[in-house]
Amino acid sequence: MADYGYSIEHILTVDIIPDAAVRKAMNDINAAQRLQLASVYKGEAEKILLVKKAEAEAEVKYLSGVGIAKQRQAITDGLRDRENILNFSHSVTFDTIKELRDGSKNTTVFIPHGPGHVKDISEQIRDGMMQASSSNV
Repeated sequence: MADYGYSIEHILTVDIIPDAAVRKAMNDINAAQRLQLASVYKGEAEKILLVKKAEAEAEVKYLSGVGIAKQRQAITDGLRDRENILNFSHSVTFDTIKELRDGSKNTTVFIPHGPGHVKDISEQIRDGMMQASSSNV
């Protein structure tokens, strides 16, 4: 513009439209950055879910243990009475059967072992089967 007597010192450019290939490349870079950030957030969310699930399972097991301990303490307190001792074996058997029948989430069953107990267990199973079949008649 100097040929025409003008000197341009500063120009304010407000609307730049780059080539279509340049615009596509810029959009691809932006999309890749956002996908990378989204995958980081997704990984953190999955991690939090796993940690919370593990904490909940630990709390359930802890509370189950506390409940079992209180139940055993109540049984021990009840066994101090002689009459309760005589009824203990009978009631424990039916309580155990009831717990197993009701689909308890407890996964431990204590069964006596040893040569003498095997005979007792087999007799109890046989007697139970006979009682069950006689109740159906």
